Amino acid sequence: MTHATHRARRHPTVALGLGCDRGCSLATLRQAVEAALAQAGAGWADVQAAASITLKADEAGLLALAAEQGWALRFHPPEVLASVPVPNPSETVRRYTGTPSVSEAAALLAAGWPGPPTPALLLEKHKHCGPDGRNATVSVALMNTTPSA
Repeated sequence: MTHATHRARRHPTVALGLGCDRGCSLATLRQAVEAALAQAGAGWADVQAAASITLKADEAGLLALAAEQGWALRFHPPEVLASVPVPNPSETVRRYTGTPSVSEAAALLAAGWPGPPTPALLLEKHKHCGPDGRNATVSVALMNTTPSA
């Protein structure tokens, strides 16, 4: 066995941006995050931060997931999220929330990225419809480890 085979694969540290329908279950959110992390090449233990929109500050499923995982979930007002450039803005999301992006913008803010998303987003807007018929959206951003000037 070579030295390289002894080395464990190092996953990136990531931040999640979370959006969901009102009343989204913990199971649906768990499934959405698990699928998003797998697509981004990361795991549950790699999550360093998570965020959403202030409209979801009382969303039971989100709060339960954060508690289960030990995350300090941060909530941002729509005008802050709207100021973040994202690759997939949505007018439908803007109509309902006041910002064209929840998950992508929240992921970038949670990861500490002040500027454009590239290359910070490892996974853009992963959409998942759970068995409860509710939708969850997860974006995964690489944590910004660059010291601020």
